[in-house]
Amino acid sequence: MKIDIDKVIKELSDLPDYERQLMLQKVEGESNEYGLGRFDNMKHSETDFDTPIYDIPYTNSILKDLGMFRTRLLKMNPYQCYSYHVDLSKRVHIPLITHDHCFMVIDDEVHRYPADGSHYLVDTTKRHTAINASNDVVRIHIVGCVTY
Repeated sequence: MKIDIDKVIKELSDLPDYERQLMLQKVEGESNEYGLGRFDNMKHSETDFDTPIYDIPYTNSILKDLGMFRTRLLKMNPYQCYSYHVDLSKRVHIPLITHDHCFMVIDDEVHRYPADGSHYLVDTTKRHTAINASNDVVRIHIVGCVTY
């Protein structure tokens, strides 16, 4: 599946401003912020986060077609990185804005995911981190959990 990144970015341009993460799917009846950050103390499973929050038809159709849930828009500023950690499930990454100096390290191996309309299945059940070592590019990915 080739994703029209420009169309996604245009749809997302009207969403609320956010600092690091913005939920795109939620658990019916819960707040739009429920599910952000660490998942240790949640009362639902990741697969329960399947209700679209925003009226973004093209983007929501991609999430559905790829079987994504608990999907978030993730922003990483220059000179930032995440802790080295493991997740409960694999993730699909859809890079929207990135740079050659933005990359992930998975089991000590460097991976770069260009914003070229591709989506990437990333085994985040392995130890990993994301790094934005650029000087001026804000890295933005759509990231959602999957069961495959």
